[in-house]
Parts: sequence; C-alpha cells; structure tokens
Amino acid sequence: MNGLRLVLALTIGASSLSATARCEFPDEGNMPLRRAVSRIEMLPEVHEWHRSMVEKGSKPQYVVRLDEPVREAGKCYWPVEVRAEGKLWRRYFISPDGKSIRP
Repeated sequence: MNGLRLVLALTIGASSLSATARCEFPDEGNMPLRRAVSRIEMLPEVHEWHRSMVEKGSKPQYVVRLDEPVREAGKCYWPVEVRAEGKLWRRYFISPDGKSIRP
C-alpha cells in the first residue's frame, strides 16, 4: 500500500444518530480510522483485489461509514466499504478498536 494514494471518506451524521446507535469513538485522534482501513487492507483477499485494481489503473477507495454503525451481540462495528471505479466491491464490519472484523 506504500506509495499509493488511498482515499478515506468519512461520513459523520452524529446529530441524526441517537447515543445508543452510535459507536463510541476512541479518544485517539484519527488513529481508529487509520487502523480500521489498515486492518481491512491487510486482509489477504483485499490485498490481492487492491493489487489487481492498481494494475488495471484504478484507485481503490476505503470508506469508513461512521453514520451506519451496526450492533451485533452487544458489540459495535463500523462498516468499511471497499470500492474502485465508483463500485462497491465488498463491505466489512470492524470494531472501533480494530480487534474484530466481520465480512
């Protein structure tokens, strides 16, 4: 991923979300967002797909959707959309601490 320009798009709709629907945002600056994208990028299937898109001349994008958190078994996850050429390839769900990823 070095040398490649990655686009991290953030959509924050905090004013429209109730406190119970939002994930707590760790007090670590932008590190949780960078960690979320990096963890998704390191998944073997994403890494291969990313390489193939770059070889085709496309610029992969990773979109962390803070406005659409998902709760599962009491745990909060941020959706991370993996895109290229304006099309969604896959969506993953990652916990704000980066320790849990779900396809």
